[in-house]
Amino acid sequence: MKSLSTMPKHLLKSWKQKSGPAGAAGISLGRRLFVFLTAVVLTIIFGVIAILLLTGTFTAGLAESEKMLGNELAHASSEISRQYGLISLQTIDFAEKLAASIEANAGRLGIPAAGLKEHPEMLEEIISSEYERALFFLQLSKCSGIFFILDATVNPSLESASVSRAGLYLKNMEPNIISSSTPNILLLRGFPAIGRHNALHLHSQWTMEFDISEAPYYHKPMDAAAANPTLPPSRLYYWNGALTLPGTSEEIMICSAPLVDAQGNVFGVCGFEVSAMLFKLTHMPVNSNYSRLFCVLAPVRKDSLNLQRSLLAGGYSARVAARDRTMLQIIKNRRYFYSYRGSQSTYLGLHEPVELYPEGSVFTGEQWAVAIMIPQEDIVEAATYLNVLLISLLTLLVIAGVISSFVLGQKLFIKPITSGLDLLKTENLAAAPKTKIPELDGLIEFLSVRNKELSQKVKQENISLALLDQFMENMEQLSSAERAVFDLYAEGYTAKEIAQQLCLSINTIKTHSKRIYAKLNVASREELLLYVQLLKETGRKS
Repeated sequence: MKSLSTMPKHLLKSWKQKSGPAGAAGISLGRRLFVFLTAVVLTIIFGVIAILLLTGTFTAGLAESEKMLGNELAHASSEISRQYGLISLQTIDFAEKLAASIEANAGRLGIPAAGLKEHPEMLEEIISSEYERALFFLQLSKCSGIFFILDATVNPSLESASVSRAGLYLKNMEPNIISSSTPNILLLRGFPAIGRHNALHLHSQWTMEFDISEAPYYHKPMDAAAANPTLPPSRLYYWNGALTLPGTSEEIMICSAPLVDAQGNVFGVCGFEVSAMLFKLTHMPVNSNYSRLFCVLAPVRKDSLNLQRSLLAGGYSARVAARDRTMLQIIKNRRYFYSYRGSQSTYLGLHEPVELYPEGSVFTGEQWAVAIMIPQEDIVEAATYLNVLLISLLTLLVIAGVISSFVLGQKLFIKPITSGLDLLKTENLAAAPKTKIPELDGLIEFLSVRNKELSQKVKQENISLALLDQFMENMEQLSSAERAVFDLYAEGYTAKEIAQQLCLSINTIKTHSKRIYAKLNVASREELLLYVQLLKETGRKS
């Protein structure tokens, strides 16, 4: 924010002329102020009373509440569409790379990827070899978990073998932290040896294999891929409504995609999870007027929201709604809001559809919506209170305005204000004396602090950009061989995969890596990928 001292000279001169001396001819500023205040106050009070009489007692409050909910809905819908769109793309990318890697590893063992179910003794080696890839994608995303499930089980002779599948499930217990250099990763599903070899703790609800007895996230993508062999993964991924995995207690949403080999055989699924806690932390509405406001992402069934398969972000009201896990019937009111009626409660709010699938997807027909809701009684009470308060305040304003107009004059009102405005024209606001007018003193202090903050922000941004510039200058020192290794690291390949890609030994790749780290002044592959991500976000090419 700029002070009045930065105003163009011709405007400043004009403003000074118009604010001329107190003794100038014409009606004094004090009298003008008295007439103006009286007219404004009377116009407002009689205008509002007329509007309330014509349109109803709650109209003003309902209109304001609807506008507020509309702003909250626009923000929530935009953020959810962005987040879930990004997760969908990451799921597709993960599925394609994982399927190719598993097929290659299985081929080296002399078996096809689709034939893993006949070779349970190979599962631990196959699954363990994909740990690094899964961890990389989990850290790259901002999800609370990542998994893949193979259409095979370690022990086919068990009674539960028909609903038990081997795979890997990693949980990020702090997906919303700013720095991902030391995430809290736990093993929820998979061989315990994976945890031991990678210093990974087992989740308190760990089991070795997945229970797929009631797992649409597993069956639907696989069935869709089998029935549509010509469709790409981008048309086959599936968003499962909120559910709780067998043996666990946390509610999650899952985005899953099929694993398909080069011959079109489906041999498993993979994907990401969004936990109820992550959804709440990410999309909690922030509004000081309504403490029981909450956000819902739910499947749409005809004219109802399926609350049983939804994620909620909110406080008290969300917990109440969670207990009423039924269908919320959508009813359009005559003027304001929608009504959402459940078996126990009625809510008022707004909703709009959110597209989770692209055109041509197998699951395009499954509709989802984002809704912002609040208990009906909260809206009614707030609207009533607002209008009563408004009438009372306007009445008091008329009385206070008339009295103040007589009392305030040149010495008590106009002169202190003009003196304060003159202080705003000074360049050094921090050294300006107190005007003894709280509003003007607060404005001067705010402008002074704001200028300092802007200066510090610019300095910090310049420092960050300088670090990126130095990193790009260091990249020019890389040899062609080192640059080739760097580019593959930037694409997400591990050292082992880079060695395979470049037909070099793993020791050669490690030697190149050490030189790259030294030249770029980084300490690890994670720090290297962080710089690459920052270059992408700032629109610079690595």
